[in-house]
Amino acid sequence: FSAEQEAQALRKAMKGFGTDEDAIIEILTKLNVSQRQQVLITYKSSIGRDLIDDLKSELSGNFERVIVGMMTPTTMYDVHELRRAVKGAGTDEGCLIEILASRTNEEIRRINENYKLQYDRTLEEDIVSDTSSMFRRVLVSLATGNRDEGMYVDDALAQQDAQCLYEAGEKKWGTDEVQFMAILCTRNRCHLLRVFDAYRGIANKDITDSIKSEMSGDLEDALLAVVKCMRNKPAYFAERLYKSMKGLGTDDNTLIRVMVSRSEIDMLDIRREFLTMYGKSLYSFIKGDCSGDYRKVLLRLCGG
Repeated sequence: FSAEQEAQALRKAMKGFGTDEDAIIEILTKLNVSQRQQVLITYKSSIGRDLIDDLKSELSGNFERVIVGMMTPTTMYDVHELRRAVKGAGTDEGCLIEILASRTNEEIRRINENYKLQYDRTLEEDIVSDTSSMFRRVLVSLATGNRDEGMYVDDALAQQDAQCLYEAGEKKWGTDEVQFMAILCTRNRCHLLRVFDAYRGIANKDITDSIKSEMSGDLEDALLAVVKCMRNKPAYFAERLYKSMKGLGTDDNTLIRVMVSRSEIDMLDIRREFLTMYGKSLYSFIKGDCSGDYRKVLLRLCGG
């Protein structure tokens, strides 16, 4: 890998009349995130121009968004997406839920630091001013990045938590959402998997079915996302991708974000889960749903 070579090749693809989109896709998809960052710096030092500005002026639409996303460091990409989700009219609740429910404590800590540096306000302030009631509290809890990440499971406590959830939901009239939040947003993964098993024994139904029947709207989506990420994160992302493409129209925000943010983390696992869950490959799904350079670059990120 030579950052100098790649930088020159990118400049060549954009210089003069017309842009060689295929060359841009080819160069950027074969590099990983840290190599792309090196190319970014080298481009500036050896060509004296800003690569992202050049890409933005040459490309457009969803294709541009994927390429710029790929050129953005992982944490900053999450930061930009969270900011996009809260600023302006309307809120992209799905984006807030997806990022906050699926990232590790360390990732959330970095997101918070960079968010503050970038926008001179905290992520929590933006969440609080943009959302309300119990949904807001769940997001604030997840955004603290304070989940227990140990492996220890206390069987008695798991049983007690399961009983607590049952009494907070199925067993009473109305729902005590605070109990759900307290357990689902703070306990470690191994412990929660045990709680879900115990819950099924007590309530005779799956925790996800209880959440669906006891809650609605954004709060329901948020807690379901937490449960799904605990059980099987790649399957959660496979479902996000499927829903972004099925039916009429495409939810490009979600499709781009998941493809860009997971491409170097668990894309192979996501592809495997997608095939198992929907009987079709993610590759063929993207192929049938998108077109042009946008489709080309997503297929390269998907691989296979």
